[in-house]
Amino acid sequence: MASSISTPPKSLNHINNNISSKTKSFLKTKPFRPNKNRVKFPSISSINFPIRVLECSSTTARYNEAVVDEEMDRIRRLQNGSDVRGVAVDGEKWRQVDLTPPAVEAIAESFGEWVVGELERERGGGGAAAVRVSLGRDPRISGGVLSAAVFAGLGRAGCAVFDMGLATMPACFMSLSNCVFGQMTASHLPYTRNGLKFFTRKGGLTSPQVEEICDKAARKYANRLAKVSTVLRIKPTRVDFMSAYAKHLRDIIKQRVNHPLHYDFPLQGFQIIVNAGNGSGGFFTWDVLDKLGADTFGSLHLNPDGMFPNHIPNPEDKTAMALTRAAVLENRADLGIVFDTDVDRSGVVDKQGNPINGDKLIALMSAIVLKEHPNTTIVTDARTSMALTRFIADRGGRHCLYRVGYRNVIDKGVQLNRDGVEAHLMMETSGHGAYMVVKIIIEMVRMKLEGSDEGIGSLIKDLEEPLESVELRMNILSEPRFAKAKGVEAIEEFRNYLEQGRLEGWELDSCGDCWVSEGCLVDSNDTPAAIDAHMYRFLVASGLDKILDISQIDNYASNGKL
Repeated sequence: MASSISTPPKSLNHINNNISSKTKSFLKTKPFRPNKNRVKFPSISSINFPIRVLECSSTTARYNEAVVDEEMDRIRRLQNGSDVRGVAVDGEKWRQVDLTPPAVEAIAESFGEWVVGELERERGGGGAAAVRVSLGRDPRISGGVLSAAVFAGLGRAGCAVFDMGLATMPACFMSLSNCVFGQMTASHLPYTRNGLKFFTRKGGLTSPQVEEICDKAARKYANRLAKVSTVLRIKPTRVDFMSAYAKHLRDIIKQRVNHPLHYDFPLQGFQIIVNAGNGSGGFFTWDVLDKLGADTFGSLHLNPDGMFPNHIPNPEDKTAMALTRAAVLENRADLGIVFDTDVDRSGVVDKQGNPINGDKLIALMSAIVLKEHPNTTIVTDARTSMALTRFIADRGGRHCLYRVGYRNVIDKGVQLNRDGVEAHLMMETSGHGAYMVVKIIIEMVRMKLEGSDEGIGSLIKDLEEPLESVELRMNILSEPRFAKAKGVEAIEEFRNYLEQGRLEGWELDSCGDCWVSEGCLVDSNDTPAAIDAHMYRFLVASGLDKILDISQIDNYASNGKL
């Protein structure tokens, strides 16, 4: 660590002068708002912990205080809505590793303490029974060392820990009957990333709850400034939950198909291609489909490989879908399936080679569910098209649009059911996991038994498709702690621009409970434009080739070019 600083520090007041009043008001609501009396020093990302205290002086004291403040903010910035995500492995340009074992240990310990506190409150302060926490993970190369950090943190909190090893997100959900659980995954993101998801029997944690956990973790991290303990206070118990989960899926298919000739092998005579993307989804081939009599020859990338050498494990990835489509057509298969890393997202390809994801996937699931539950409400995020709304209405259903985020969509469905509005399907445009695929397979077999050879794609043959569907994303050029506020400001400016009628033919759609800052745009011209409907929203570090900052967006707006 350097003993002196050559560049004079800038004050926070100077930095704040370059931020709009809207951004300042937004920052006031955040618990990690910097102390205005402290000194903001240049980047200290190259400093390694633990910190060695130098000669005592007022300058040194302020320096170390600023270092601790910055490191605490690093932990808080790992929050990603209701999850924790960060860079766990070197390999990304302009991004440093921030999801380190010490950070993960502090977060896991804070999660364990939070669960203990919640149980004590439920019992009226009489003390909670031992908290049981299970952890599953995907095959990312950082999973091993970060799992050890999770176990160490949960042990510090006094939790009994169960190691599920390589396990899918849906399988982890099943463990809720006995445990609270966490999942270590970064979903469809590259191998360099990793993260944590938290669930209790009440469902996934909310963003404020994860924010509270990360805030506590930041304080622990700053106080500790040490490596993860190499000795686990409570050794995790290794459990094989995937076998039980796979049997559960097999039983569902057998019972719902109820095949009149071969009950135990209802998929006999069907060829199904699985593309697991080298994630955790390979089990679905050998532990579900093969054991039910399906022919899975031609399946792709089934073996877990944390480097994801073939393509990003994401059903929305063009390479993943193209390879699956080619395999289906080459093998004349009845169905193709694409899973993401932890199998909480999936897409399918019908027997004609047509990719089914996004709006099409929701339409397919809506058609299946509305057969079973006529007039039910389908809850989706707000990125869906007007064509999907018409498709659902034509089959007697209702379409409820809500905020982006799986937790938000699920919560809205739970609320509707509680209020007496029947909602049997809650689904994001990014799709859902193995159980959704199970529903599609069951319907495919039923159609065959009823004498139809059209395949699953025939259920959505009348779904109108927009001429073009575009999701706009932008990178924000800003200090990390101000990036979210800057993004909110940009979206609000865009909203104002539309409300003033300065973008001809477009208006904000009144789509129920959507946040206006994440609202839909609907073409209202007599001659529709190429884009039927799409979301505008803000994401940090989305990986676009073109980077826009706030001033550029403002210039586009003032010149009528947005």
